[in-house]
Formats: sequence, C-alpha cells, structure tokens
Amino acid sequence: MTQPTDIRRVRGRRPTLLDLYCCQGGAAKGYADAGFDVTGVDINPQPRYPFRFVQADAIAFVLEHGPEFDFIHASPPCQHDSECQRIQNNAHPDLIAPTRAALEATGRPWVMENVKGALPKLYAPVMLCGPMFGVQTYRHRYFETGGGFTLLQPWHPAHTAPQAKMGRPVPPGHYGQFVGNFSGVDLARRVMGVPWMNRDGIRECIPPAYAHWAGIHARYSLLAGAVAA
Repeated sequence: MTQPTDIRRVRGRRPTLLDLYCCQGGAAKGYADAGFDVTGVDINPQPRYPFRFVQADAIAFVLEHGPEFDFIHASPPCQHDSECQRIQNNAHPDLIAPTRAALEATGRPWVMENVKGALPKLYAPVMLCGPMFGVQTYRHRYFETGGGFTLLQPWHPAHTAPQAKMGRPVPPGHYGQFVGNFSGVDLARRVMGVPWMNRDGIRECIPPAYAHWAGIHARYSLLAGAVAA
C-alpha cells in the first residue's frame, strides 16, 4: 500500500478531498462549505460540477491518486440498488465492494454513501435525512466510514410533514420527493440547496447539508490526527 506524505500541518492550507462518482456536485458543495479543497471524478462529463473536475474511471483514479488526498468521499452509482430501476428491470453494475476495496487500499480516511437498497452491503452505516438539517425532503442516505474515520449519527426527527406524491407538484406544507421525472425543478433547487443543478443532477444527489455534516467531522478527525502526530 502506498504511504502518502503527511501534508496536513501546513499552516493556512485547506485539506484536500477527492469526490468520487461526483455527478453534479451535491456532496462537493457540502465538503467545500466545511473547508475542503475539492476535486471531483466521474466517468461522464460533468459541465455543471462547481469545482475542479477530472473525467476518469473512479476506481482506477483512486487507486492511482487516492493517497494524494487528505479525505475521500465516494458515491457509487445507486441504480443497482434503486427500487425504481429494479421495477423497470434495468441492469446496472454493483460497484460498492470494488469501491470499498479501492478506498481501503489508499490508507486514507473515507466515506462511502448510498441508498437504502444497498444497506445489506454497507458496514454499520450512519443514516442521514433532510429534517436532521432543516432540509424539507425525506431523502435517506447511508454513509459507511473507514480508514480510521467515524461519523456521529444525528437525532432523526419524526416525519410529520406529509409527502407529495411522486411526480406531482408539491402542495404547501408538503415535502417533495424530487426523484424520477419530478415536477418543480426550481423548488427542488431551493429545498436541496443546489441552484446550479438540472433535474438529472437533483434526482441523484445528496443535499450538500449531508456532506457538510460529514465534512465537519472529517476536519476534526484530520486535525486530531495532526495534533497527535
């Protein structure tokens, strides 16, 4: 395993974060707000991605360059474990295990995020939901951690607001689902905190608030490691 040079003690330097399978950058925005210098990697072009971007295979890139970063976030494509994709009999690769193996090989702390359908394959994940952070949508996402990093599980408020039906306009007082061919892109941008995204990006992203929670904990973890060293 490659042993990276420890560069976290340089005064005034923002820690670096590698954002794998980055899509349009929901996670990236949260980590940037938490103080990270973010680089995104995706196999597809991502012209809407708001930070430094590299078009490449995520697993190949992290195996070669992962040790150069202070922290790594990965969101393997969720379609393999998505209920709507199974209903439509669409086939997608399952990248969770190979992504985990690549992350572990870097020797860096990391987070791997996915949907509820992937729960049987995730190790002791933390679940994040919109109302935990004042985000008005019930979008449960699950965060497995590794490389010596752990994430606190926030309190999960009850789902008291009614949820609009999938694909329908969101009535006042309701929470939108913002998946599939949903109605109300402008509303979804405001609710999720992703004003630069289009519909394709919104229906797959995590709200930046989720990554900000992870990013704050990652910053403390890196700082504690630097002080201990």
